Amino acid sequence: MPEARCLVQALASGTADVQFAQLYGEGTGVLPFQLARYAGLIEHLVGTWPGDAAADVRLFSSPGRTEVGGNHTDHNAGRVLAAAVDLDIAAAVRAKDDGVIRVLSEGYPPFAIRMDELEPIDAERLTSAALVRGVCARIKQLGYAIGGFDAALSGRVPKGSGLSSSAAFEVLIATILNHLYNGGGIPPIAVAQLSQYAENVFFGKPCGLMDQTTCAIGGFVTIDFADFANPVVRRVDFDFAHSGYTVVIVDTGGSHADLNDDYAAIRQEMKEVARALGGAVLRQCSKKTMLDRLPWLRTQVSDRAILRALHFFDDDQRVVQQVEALEARRFVDFLELVIASGRSSWMLCQNCYQPSDLRRQEVALALALSADLLNGRGAWRVHGGGFAGTIQAFVPQDLVDPYVAAMQALFGSGACHRLLVRPVGACELTPQ
Repeated sequence: MPEARCLVQALASGTADVQFAQLYGEGTGVLPFQLARYAGLIEHLVGTWPGDAAADVRLFSSPGRTEVGGNHTDHNAGRVLAAAVDLDIAAAVRAKDDGVIRVLSEGYPPFAIRMDELEPIDAERLTSAALVRGVCARIKQLGYAIGGFDAALSGRVPKGSGLSSSAAFEVLIATILNHLYNGGGIPPIAVAQLSQYAENVFFGKPCGLMDQTTCAIGGFVTIDFADFANPVVRRVDFDFAHSGYTVVIVDTGGSHADLNDDYAAIRQEMKEVARALGGAVLRQCSKKTMLDRLPWLRTQVSDRAILRALHFFDDDQRVVQQVEALEARRFVDFLELVIASGRSSWMLCQNCYQPSDLRRQEVALALALSADLLNGRGAWRVHGGGFAGTIQAFVPQDLVDPYVAAMQALFGSGACHRLLVRPVGACELTPQ
């Protein structure tokens, strides 16, 4: 790998254009922007930590992700469909032999982690430092090598957008350590699992594995959580770049800060139905059994719990149908399934508004407006946990501008993020 000056020259020469186009697409101005972005990261790295001017500098990227199918199915051992996106966290990195990792992200103060201090720190929970420490600890526990490095980061995965900025970050750190010290020998699924460990144990968030897996593998990814300890992960073969559609994430506003109880209620109520039917999670039960015993079941659990269980059974199967439609190149059928999932979340899962404040229903309003604007073309659904925050729309290219204009007129400038499905997961870039 070249030292900083030569690497900047390699970027300017166009030797990285093919790889950059694969990560970011070929839209007008995209490649010049990304090349300048990475050149700026290199300059930021060597300007902040001059170190050895002749030392190699290496470039890395980790994508955000978008949930596509299986809304609130993973926690009951169901199936999900997700996709990596072109909004990412990029890094310029230089290895060091002093056993310290130093990280500087744009807009944030730098922090450092020592390789001989890898126990969880309570005061560090919910911080980026906790994620770095947790990734290092888990890699070491698994018998792989760790070591120091300096990294300058540029994040384009918006926080609070449902695009998993935390998963992109922890997978990025794991990928850097994988390539610097393990020759790229840690498999992508292991990168995802150790990143999830860091988030669960060190960061303090009980997340599932979908986000990290999608960031690590790239493209469309379907995951079956029937066995939580050994989820079945499969990449879905579909070229979204030539579909004629853009994914638009719309941030409708509203805070996620007070939604933990609402999220927990979905999981809890689904499991209440499962226990009433003799299982631990709904995947161990059947929709037919539930419907056959419905009069009795209503004496055991709430009607809302039953409705949410119906959503689980239907959306879990829809993931299978979505994967089949994509692999058979039946994109119109796929879009119809996306809408069916969106309607089910709205009507059955009931996570498109917050029960404690029915005056504000931004997510539901965005879905209703999307259905009107797209008028039988494209698709729309709630994105992620719901109640507040974002929706997802698949928008035909000729409708993207008017769709975005209408949404931003309602929810504010910058509310919309136009995305491509990125076929490559977290990786090292190799301009020569």
